[in-house]
Amino acid sequence: MIVVGAKGFAKEILQVLSVDMGLLDENIVFFDNVSEDLPFKVYDRFEILRSFEEVKTYLSKSEDKSFVLGLGQPAYREKLYQQFITLGAKPVTVYSKSCEIGSFDVTIGKGTSVMSGVIITNSIKIGKGCLLNLNTTIGHDCELGDYVEISPNVNISGRCVIGKGSSIGTSAVIIPNIEIGENVIVGAGTVVIKNIPDNCTVVGVPGKIISKGENK
Repeated sequence: MIVVGAKGFAKEILQVLSVDMGLLDENIVFFDNVSEDLPFKVYDRFEILRSFEEVKTYLSKSEDKSFVLGLGQPAYREKLYQQFITLGAKPVTVYSKSCEIGSFDVTIGKGTSVMSGVIITNSIKIGKGCLLNLNTTIGHDCELGDYVEISPNVNISGRCVIGKGSSIGTSAVIIPNIEIGENVIVGAGTVVIKNIPDNCTVVGVPGKIISKGENK
């Protein structure tokens, strides 16, 4: 299993892979080709691949071709998801043992990470490469597009739609029947009570658009 990223959120994904999924140390490696302040190994235990050439070599030798995204920001997640697919790696959906997922009409795309305390009810569609972070709640009949990032403690009420590449900040609240466009940024603690068009940034209580067309 390749964890794409070797800092921040990658360390949280490691907990799920190692403890919840029971992967052995030798079956987990990290990838980071941009950071200059990395240790030799993550926690002095896990190898770091530092170039795409090293990834190619690893995939050619390993029976396990799987990868999981260990970083935030939808644009980066999409870019690296596509790059690793091109290299022949296979996205894996990761679930914490403590998440709760409804039993009826729930679809979760490949490469999505569902972290501790997340509650997903019924009749929900979640795209590929999404991040559902700690203690988020997603109500009935919601739809999340590809690469959507949901930060910790977000409450998404029923019948909401969140477009591809949007990012919802920590402890934001989205009331029922709201449509949020693509590439939208919702600030931490924002309460969204109106539909939001594509490429906007929204903050405040109630949420107000502070910029338009800047998040493409």
